[in-house]
Amino acid sequence: MQPIQLGRMRIHRVMEMESPTPMVMNLPGVTPQDLARLRQWYDPGDDEIGADAENSRMTFSVHSWVIEVDGQTILVDTCDGNHKDRLVPEVNQLNTDYLGNLRRAGFAPEDIDLVMCTHLHFDHVGWNTRLENGKWVPTFGNARYLFGRRDYEYFKDEPAGEDAHHASFIDSVLPVMEAGKGVIVDENHVAHREIGDGVWLEPAFGHSPGCCTIHGQADAGEAIFWGDVIHHPVQLLRPDLPFAFDADPATASVTRQRVMKRAAEEELLCFPAHFRKTSAGHVRSDGDAYRYEWVVP
Repeated sequence: MQPIQLGRMRIHRVMEMESPTPMVMNLPGVTPQDLARLRQWYDPGDDEIGADAENSRMTFSVHSWVIEVDGQTILVDTCDGNHKDRLVPEVNQLNTDYLGNLRRAGFAPEDIDLVMCTHLHFDHVGWNTRLENGKWVPTFGNARYLFGRRDYEYFKDEPAGEDAHHASFIDSVLPVMEAGKGVIVDENHVAHREIGDGVWLEPAFGHSPGCCTIHGQADAGEAIFWGDVIHHPVQLLRPDLPFAFDADPATASVTRQRVMKRAAEEELLCFPAHFRKTSAGHVRSDGDAYRYEWVVP
């Protein structure tokens, strides 16, 4: 994918992998009518979307975004990571060419100035660290890493039912803090310059206790990196449905609807964490729901 220029910002996608899961496992309430409506504007180019949820998949693209702005290189969300023990079989002991893809996008690990995570789930923090001589060390040795306070405090206490994410906290967050590279910030933190002319966080609680969206604007329209607020295009039709991994499903649903409404009304350029195709695009109003319009750079 070619980078997207948005004013002073230049935005690149760095792929790790695609991960298919059964739709009924994640959103069992999706109806055949929902899927028929989805197919009017979403064609992934394979058999991902069937006639009903039982015969459909949610195939997640797992990727990072790199923002270049004002001489700063900012990495947003760091995917699953390699060589890590995970309770989810699809991402256990991965050995992907993520760092090769980062280099092909034009960046060595040492080029990254700032790492920002929308939240601290395992598929958003994994490349924070890499294995070196049997020890987890920061992958991006010249970078500061920003971690949201609510998620940090939540996952460090080994919460019940969050074993998969606590494991990634141990191998992908704590080593960064121990190396003196991590900074705990509030969920409305301004990371670069100022709101409206820089890069900043906004609270988007629900999927995780401290889930955030990351926003960027620099002499052009606003970009939103929404992490896991919306995982898959079908949620633009059914934002009311609880997603399997939402910590607080009711709050997550309200957040989804708020983010979609704002994205459509303000014509934000959206950079989802898990949409396939080019991923980037715009949310458009579509009767009583929304649809997604992909950008082709």
